[in-house]
Amino acid sequence: MAATRRARSEGSVRPRQGDARRRMIEGAVESLRVHGASATSVDRVLSATGAPRGSVYHHFPGGRTELINDAVVTAGTVMSEFIERLTHDNDPVTALDLFGSMWRRTLTDSDFRAGCPIFAVAVETNDDAPEFARAAADIFARWERLLADMLIRDGVPAPRARTLATLTVAAFEGAIALCRAQHDITPLDNVLDELRTLIPTAPRTP
Repeated sequence: MAATRRARSEGSVRPRQGDARRRMIEGAVESLRVHGASATSVDRVLSATGAPRGSVYHHFPGGRTELINDAVVTAGTVMSEFIERLTHDNDPVTALDLFGSMWRRTLTDSDFRAGCPIFAVAVETNDDAPEFARAAADIFARWERLLADMLIRDGVPAPRARTLATLTVAAFEGAIALCRAQHDITPLDNVLDELRTLIPTAPRTP
């Protein structure tokens, strides 16, 4: 859960939850990041966190589905708050650089094993748990809104700001996946270089 913890430490601090519930959610997020949704089981989370088995249905009456959905929502909220802080406090290029630096550290520190838990859920079908896709869609949409709002404040017309925001989210998520597959940080660096060139040259409202 390195990126989520890093986003939390560099952004706002979330209220503490019950220890067993918090540990299980953090364990589920980490499993999603490394193994994906289909391989994230209650047993895997319990083994990784040491949380008591009896606490599963106490904290998550819906079992595995509720645990994973809560993990997705929690990770998405923490990252959204981090992005909100970056986009509010910095110009677009600086915000991109800071976000890229966070992901560069996350990828290299995890030996390219840890990716985005939201992306991990989004790319799997999960027909038996459609709430996963809904949660991922809501989170991606929030990130796009935050980025678009930053660009609008910087003078980019709203329609162009929205398309650039979509491009930025897609580019980062794709770059993270490529970095993991290639065991190389170059795709992220290339995406950042292109966005640094593209975003400042977008037409601004006079």
